[in-house]
Amino acid sequence: MKRAEFNRLFKNSGPAVLPVIHVEDRTQALRNIATLSRAGAPGAFLINHDFDLTTFQPILRDLRRACPSLWMGVNFLAQPGDIAFPVLGALADEGLLIDAYWADDACIDERSTSQPRADAIAAARTTSGWNGLYFGGVSFKKQRPVPPEMDETAARIATDYMEIVTTSGAATGQEADLTKIRNFRAGIGDRPLAVASGITPDNAAAYCADVDCFLVATGINHPGDFYNIDPARLDALLTLTREYGAPNV
Repeated sequence: MKRAEFNRLFKNSGPAVLPVIHVEDRTQALRNIATLSRAGAPGAFLINHDFDLTTFQPILRDLRRACPSLWMGVNFLAQPGDIAFPVLGALADEGLLIDAYWADDACIDERSTSQPRADAIAAARTTSGWNGLYFGGVSFKKQRPVPPEMDETAARIATDYMEIVTTSGAATGQEADLTKIRNFRAGIGDRPLAVASGITPDNAAAYCADVDCFLVATGINHPGDFYNIDPARLDALLTLTREYGAPNV
């Protein structure tokens, strides 16, 4: 997938803003989906931050049935693609297509010319029959550290395994170093890049030239609230990204 194709998908002149909902239950998730829908966000990611995948699956089924037209991505916390893709394939077989999977760790090894774990994940994806978009975490928070001088190499390798290379700052809520982002852009060329930590309405402008997608939770939530979107903060971020690159009239 090229950057232009990704941008057409989300109909935005700047980075697509995909709010991340840390799911507590059906009611809380639907409330936040309503908030982002009213704001005009193009979609959302859902994460099972507080419970396991088995507990999450019936909630996810219910949410997909309740919101059939929502562009919906998921993150099964700490689960790589070879665990996630069979689950997503089974959901698709039920008529419940999830549009994207975001893995914190795409298992790219920038130190090696071979990629056995990433290859196994790719094989599992093919076998699953699931055909959504793969946002793969590379040099990502809480994973094996990647030396900064190897970020460009890691990003370049990753383009063979996923549609959207996805990186982050050092921890939840911490913004990614801009040099790191530029190195990723150099590594992936004309491919989409997502950032999944530390983006706020106050700092997002610095990332817009090189980043195509913001996966954002704490930066648009009510202060001190891990679970609920602040409509004003979401509106501010959406306004910034819509205006970026838009023609002057």
